[in-house]
Amino acid sequence: MYQMVYIYMPLTNQQNMGDLIRQIRQRLELTQEQFAHQLGVTYLTVNRWENQHTKPSAMAIKLIELKLKEMGEQGKDLLDNLKLGY
Repeated sequence: MYQMVYIYMPLTNQQNMGDLIRQIRQRLELTQEQFAHQLGVTYLTVNRWENQHTKPSAMAIKLIELKLKEMGEQGKDLLDNLKLGY
């Protein structure tokens, strides 16, 4: 049986979330449109997240967590840097 394991994303403000989303997308070498397609949202939604105009929904956050998990060490590194305030 497949079990989903979510990474806890300790994000306290919209700016951190927008920065994290941009960094994930850039490390994956995806455009906003490509990243949006993978998450099932529009590119405008990703743009709004990255520019701190809106926050992702709970479902989108879970999908972003899965992307971080898929990235392995690169994803862990992003979260570690975020926790340290880099």
